[in-house]
Amino acid sequence: MRLQDLTLALRPRSGWEAAELGCALARRHYGAIWRPWWTLALPLFVLANALCWALDLLWLAPLLLWWLKPAFDRIPLYVLSRAAFGQVPRCGETVRALWQWGRPFLFAHLLWRRLGPVRALYLPVDLLERSAPARARERRRALGGPAYGTATMLTLVFAHFEIALYLGLAMLVLVFVPQEYLGTTAQWLWRALEEDAAWLGVASNAALWIATSVLEPFYVGAGFGLYLNRRTEIEGWDIELAFRRLRERLRTAAPALSLLLLLALAPGARAQDERPPTATPAEVFGPEQADDAGLRRAVAQAYADPRVTPKRTVRTWKPRQPAKPERRSPPPPWLAALSRAFAALAEYGLWLLFALFAAALLLTAKRWWPWLVERATREPAPLPETRTVAYDADAPLPADIAGAVRALWHAGRPRDALALMYRAAVAAMAARAQVDLVPGATEAECLRAARELPEAADREAFADAVRIWQYAAYAQRLPDEPRFEQVLRTLGARFGWAA
Repeated sequence: MRLQDLTLALRPRSGWEAAELGCALARRHYGAIWRPWWTLALPLFVLANALCWALDLLWLAPLLLWWLKPAFDRIPLYVLSRAAFGQVPRCGETVRALWQWGRPFLFAHLLWRRLGPVRALYLPVDLLERSAPARARERRRALGGPAYGTATMLTLVFAHFEIALYLGLAMLVLVFVPQEYLGTTAQWLWRALEEDAAWLGVASNAALWIATSVLEPFYVGAGFGLYLNRRTEIEGWDIELAFRRLRERLRTAAPALSLLLLLALAPGARAQDERPPTATPAEVFGPEQADDAGLRRAVAQAYADPRVTPKRTVRTWKPRQPAKPERRSPPPPWLAALSRAFAALAEYGLWLLFALFAAALLLTAKRWWPWLVERATREPAPLPETRTVAYDADAPLPADIAGAVRALWHAGRPRDALALMYRAAVAAMAARAQVDLVPGATEAECLRAARELPEAADREAFADAVRIWQYAAYAQRLPDEPRFEQVLRTLGARFGWAA
């Protein structure tokens, strides 16, 4: 490794400053990272979703891609580790290198170290140094000491950013929906979610993988920045680089310095030969050597200046009888062994819980597996027929609206009766308020238009009609017959329907 080729300014930094340096490096070479990333990630995404779709297990595709993230993390690390030294690899070079680069450590990263909270910090230790397992453990322990907390928080922060970006992409769809169609679109999406539509699952998986692909290079870059900062602190890379630059400057100026040194020493040698064999201090400095009393006074006055030698008085409280330090005996061996056992349990407790959960699933499989198979193979129950009759100015209404509504109600068709009543109420409201409603106007738009009605009793009667229709259409709650008759009589009296 040639430190003099580094394109980064090395100096000891704080943990978050080092992470920001790594993110800036990833941002500078984002194109060189993304091209090989999508070259490998896009076919795998299509293959995983197609296979899980064929098995009717679309929920498994994002879980599989999330578990394989350490395999893709090699792409940004390969690019950044070479770009930091001024050698940005091409897309084809990166793709070809991944078949061999870092493959011995891939098995560990996908199994027992997959859930490690400092994966971004330890990844460069394994893939760039490629030490033996025992040596790699020592290196991880040495490099991860002070940076362990920062690397853990880095994983947590990027996980939250990934969730936020995924939800933002999902909500972005509703931004492009016109306001008048927002309610209909929301109902359509909710119906697709209830029916567990396959296209909705694929779209959700795509949004999640896009969020991962956008943020993962920055996560790896932040870990690489922490790695470089820890090596700078431990191995003194900044000091080594300063000495190397000094050596290069001295090597360039060595001939000129040697010539100047020879020229300076030659006259001095001749003067030394011509000097008298003995010389007193008076002959060296001159016969009129001054007394140094004035110089001593000037130095004393300069040191007395508070700006040169500042002094301050600090007062502290001290007990009259200070407590003697207690001599603590070392803990007994059984207590040390117990603490080590608790430390190991805390470190590997997550895997222990996972193993216990897997064992519980296996032991109770005969109880829940048949039920799961039955649920997966059972045909979904047909949804109840819901018909929403929107306002249509061209649809003819019966002459006796109240009689037609009652006939539908007593014939066992309450939804059709309420739909006809609602449509007639909308038509009467639009005519009396002198407003033009667009075809397919929603209930909210009709209520806003009803504000133009001159009388408050008309507005209240129309609001009751809208409310009773919404309960029936969306909540499957039909009114009882007295309530139905009350609303129908009120509407007939207010809008002049035939009795």
